[in-house]
Amino acid sequence: MYDLNNIKKLSTLGAGASEAWKSFVAFDKAALADGVIPKKYKELMAIAVALTTQCPYCIDIHVDAARKAGVTEEELAETAFVAAALRAGAAVTHATHLLKE
Repeated sequence: MYDLNNIKKLSTLGAGASEAWKSFVAFDKAALADGVIPKKYKELMAIAVALTTQCPYCIDIHVDAARKAGVTEEELAETAFVAAALRAGAAVTHATHLLKE
């Protein structure tokens, strides 16, 4: 089902709901723009979230943007393990619901 070429269909999708699409694009651009948190770090955060939600489109898009922002292979590797630790931590802490008082 995953095909990076599907990204080319976003403008068609957006045409069907142009105001919502324009708002989303503006929000996305603003959220990921260089600011108090540098773009490089925002892209690393986006990658961690994308790995956690397992969105291949987001992974591809944000790894490319991160590399353009100067992210190294080592930073990508550490980001992957941060995402893995958080996902594993969530499973462990949610496991406390399995235990009776």
